[in-house]
Amino acid sequence: MSSNWNGKKVLILGLSVSGTAAARYLAQCGANVYITENRQEKPEDKQLIEELKSLGIKIEMGSHSEEFISDVHLAVTSPSVPLDSEIYLKLKSRNVQIISEVSLAYLETKSPFVAITGTNGKTTTTALTSHILSTEFNAPACGNIGKPPCALLNDNVDYFVCEMSSFQIVHSIPFKAKIACWTNFTPDHITWHGSVEKYFDAKAQLFRNEQTPEFSIFNGADEKLLEFSKTCGGEVFLFDKEVEDNCCYIKSNSIYYKRNKQEEKIIDLKECPLVGHHNYQNIMCAIIIAKLVGISNEHIKSSIMDFSAPEHRLEKVREYNGITFYNDSKATNPEAAIVAIDSLNNQNVVLIAGGRDKLTDLKEFCNSVNKHIKTVILIGEATERFEENLKSNGFDNIIKETTMESAIDKSIELNPDVVLLSPACASFDMFSGYEERGTVFKKYVLSKK
Repeated sequence: MSSNWNGKKVLILGLSVSGTAAARYLAQCGANVYITENRQEKPEDKQLIEELKSLGIKIEMGSHSEEFISDVHLAVTSPSVPLDSEIYLKLKSRNVQIISEVSLAYLETKSPFVAITGTNGKTTTTALTSHILSTEFNAPACGNIGKPPCALLNDNVDYFVCEMSSFQIVHSIPFKAKIACWTNFTPDHITWHGSVEKYFDAKAQLFRNEQTPEFSIFNGADEKLLEFSKTCGGEVFLFDKEVEDNCCYIKSNSIYYKRNKQEEKIIDLKECPLVGHHNYQNIMCAIIIAKLVGISNEHIKSSIMDFSAPEHRLEKVREYNGITFYNDSKATNPEAAIVAIDSLNNQNVVLIAGGRDKLTDLKEFCNSVNKHIKTVILIGEATERFEENLKSNGFDNIIKETTMESAIDKSIELNPDVVLLSPACASFDMFSGYEERGTVFKKYVLSKK
């Protein structure tokens, strides 16, 4: 444990999971820790606040007072705090260094980070990578999944396998991963970042300048990432594309890895439990990481074979009356939904979609629906725009429902092969998050007798 924090005032921006993890760690290190949260206190906050106060941590809710923000040595921000927020700008004007919880963990440990980002697929890739590495190392999944890295600093971690969103990356200076991966790129979070270009640049920060990792891994089938990979330092690897060297690819229905021009067969596709080409990409990315840290081919293969996908990501819920139900609530944008839709080819599929609209282009989504979906059931705020776009692209078999439960009931009446919840939208119009949306879907499906 560091002694550098003794007596220093550190401000935590936000009562988030990552923020409270940083607060606990810093309090243990002897820092004077203050947490400032702009929102009002909720009843469910009471126990957490009492616990934090028992550690000597000072907390204010509903404002950012001068008492809290004055004479700050360092500020640790939650990922959701925008760069143009009043508190952020005020601290910057006072030359206070503002870092992420991930950066704090990086500064406090000598153990290397495996950083995984991307618009889609990063959670499954992170979970699978941790699963494989854990056969030979203490390599917990952290960041956006699992525990925040600061909560693991006293656990003798060998590798921090860290899922990083664009929100975390923009705040993560200083930070340098040993291995960094970019699974794919499609427009998302435009409102927060301001433009597609700024969203791309936020993720690209992980691979640039003083943050350039020792090894960089990119989706070779993503043209934008393929071009970007040519500008990166360190040793670059591609997945889903065979090149002369440093790659992982599919050939003859098997996944192969190549380095130093030596080709190795890792696993047959039929042995992979995860469905869809997007999951083969996740597997290929994880294989590269595993090979770079020295995991044996035997352990890689066996770990892939016994891996289960994280919840809410094309998760098979059950079979009921000949219908297979999939929960893909994590598909919060059209591109993620397309991946799921395309993976269920040649089946009679009812798609449940809709929620809070991100106002992204729907043309490719509509094309995918036309190819693979029998009926679309729409719920939530985005219903009208989605219906309009689907109809203008020649798809008319649309049903509108007001609740998740009524959408499921209607889908069962249609007697399809598959019911797929893949909303292509955020969840905040009807649910607290995609997790609650997926849980409501699963509970109601599982309640059917």
